[in-house]
Amino acid sequence: MFVNANRRQSKRYQRNADINITNLMDVMMVLLVVFMVAAPLMTSGIALDLPKVGGKAMEGEETSINISVDKDGYYYIGETEIPADKVVEKLNAMREANSELTVTISGDTGAEYGRVIGLMAILKEAGFEKVGLKTEPKPLGQGKK
Repeated sequence: MFVNANRRQSKRYQRNADINITNLMDVMMVLLVVFMVAAPLMTSGIALDLPKVGGKAMEGEETSINISVDKDGYYYIGETEIPADKVVEKLNAMREANSELTVTISGDTGAEYGRVIGLMAILKEAGFEKVGLKTEPKPLGQGKK
């Protein structure tokens, strides 16, 4: 009699082996929305009016450091102002961590030409082989006239 009661009870209370992924999907959707909102805010730097030129964007897998030159001629790495005599020292410290470091210079259209090219020359003398200038693509429809 005792064994018979256990059999009846086990048939009534069988465990459900189905996987319910509704909670997982809810969490993933919230994370997706958070990252979609946060991704554009992750870019840091100062506001510059970059020159607009034609051409395709550069593509590369190497790590790049962006140095900004504002219209007043001050140098920035990210949002931090760096004195002209400390730029090479700071970049050499970064290059020790990554030997494939490239440098991109973002010069405001109002910046003096000599400040931007002077920075490029200083970096070349310091041994940085990969130094480039950052521009914005020309809006479509503004071709040659």
